[in-house]
Amino acid sequence: MSLTFYLEKGASLGRDAPCLTLDGKSLSYREVVELSHAVARALRRSGVRLGDKVGILSGNDPVAFACVFGIARAGAVWCPINPRNGAAENQELLELFDCRVLIHQEPFAPLVKEIGPGLDTTVQLGDEFDAWLAAAAQDPPVEAPPPEDVVAIVGTGGTTGRPRGVMLTDRNLETMSAITLMSYPFEGRPTYLALAPLTHAAGVLCFPVMARGGEIVVVAKPDVGEFLRLVERHRVTHTFLPPTLIYMLLAHEALDSTDLGSLQCFWYGAAPMSAARLAEACERIGPMAQLFGQSEAPMMISTMSPADHRRSDGSIATERLSSAGRPSPLVTVAIMGEDGGLLGSGERGEIVVRSSLVMAGYYKNPVATAEAGKHGWHHTGDIGYLDDDGFLFIVDRAKDMVITGGFNVYSAEVEQALMAHKAVRDCAVIGLPDDKWGERVTAVVQLQPDTTVEADALIAFVKERIGSVKAPKQIEIWPDLPRSTVGKVLKTDIRRELLS
Repeated sequence: MSLTFYLEKGASLGRDAPCLTLDGKSLSYREVVELSHAVARALRRSGVRLGDKVGILSGNDPVAFACVFGIARAGAVWCPINPRNGAAENQELLELFDCRVLIHQEPFAPLVKEIGPGLDTTVQLGDEFDAWLAAAAQDPPVEAPPPEDVVAIVGTGGTTGRPRGVMLTDRNLETMSAITLMSYPFEGRPTYLALAPLTHAAGVLCFPVMARGGEIVVVAKPDVGEFLRLVERHRVTHTFLPPTLIYMLLAHEALDSTDLGSLQCFWYGAAPMSAARLAEACERIGPMAQLFGQSEAPMMISTMSPADHRRSDGSIATERLSSAGRPSPLVTVAIMGEDGGLLGSGERGEIVVRSSLVMAGYYKNPVATAEAGKHGWHHTGDIGYLDDDGFLFIVDRAKDMVITGGFNVYSAEVEQALMAHKAVRDCAVIGLPDDKWGERVTAVVQLQPDTTVEADALIAFVKERIGSVKAPKQIEIWPDLPRSTVGKVLKTDIRRELLS
């Protein structure tokens, strides 16, 4: 099932219905279908053939996202390039993916001059793009390729080393979309607000929304004030934000006066979220819905619907808020020990997955592909456990565990304890070399605006909750935390700074 299926399905439910909207102006499903055919013809005229790689370098933009379906219609492979990356990283990705063509927004023209010499064709959205399409307007239509081909290559976050190209197939994204529609509420024709980058999670969530004939309201820049205004104005039913932006939303003065009654599903994910902040969001925002996945198994390894955040009496199920939900309907999740054996309920080990959700492999990297698929399971690199009710708890990245005084301390557990303090906006916990302890638990904390607290008070606060062994021996208070272009905290940068 090609990516064009989602667009065509939406069009079948109303060709003149709004599909992609920005600043009050909409492209209908009919217009997006026509644009996808025009892009496919222009790509074919530019020499693009089945399996060739086409990059898109753009902020959140309806025309740029519509090009995804033209790439799929031409049988090419969509390569989303993050506009917030530096020139060197984007050039590395284009070379890694073997991109032949790059479609880009005008603001990135200087960047394209740096990174584009190895490309066959670059096309700038606007007049140049329109002329490119017009030159192929009379060419014969291009037929979509058969299913099961690789349709996208996405770069891993690169927080632990050089990025890899994750090959995603039609079946991977079909499975992801099916899980989405099975696991979360969808009543009527949805309206989805895309504020987070369409190059990542916010983009692939568009596919199941389109399958329901929904409207996608695009926000060009991450502004939580504008987010609130658009939810109310467009009666938004579905949206996605990473935890960092949700924390900003909770701190926004307009939150409690905004009508959020249209929301059916407010997805969060892409990074761990404070259980304390999540409980607050359930009360003040409403239908919070968790998703857990990774580039290699997009979005839906496990899910937690809005209903699962509450008990049968309507009270918040605080005991579940630190979990990642239950394994999704089309996914098998297990916990694996170091010897490759599967562990029982409550035992901690690496989270491993079997599903048609899992990638085809890493592009031109058979060694890494084999390593990720050891023992017949996809290895996520996350440490966790399954409880007796089948809820999945992620306690750490395997590389982030701190061994202090002979004890294993999972940084995520310490971070959750710190985030329960009302003065803490965000934090990161790492291990630093220590002559006495081997490693000392060290935290870097970002405080809420106009808030002060002493490091010793935070250490005492954590000790009361999880004990002295796990409590940080050192806490640094920084104005902000270093983050990747997708908002993940860069612990490697924190460690480098503290050791310098």
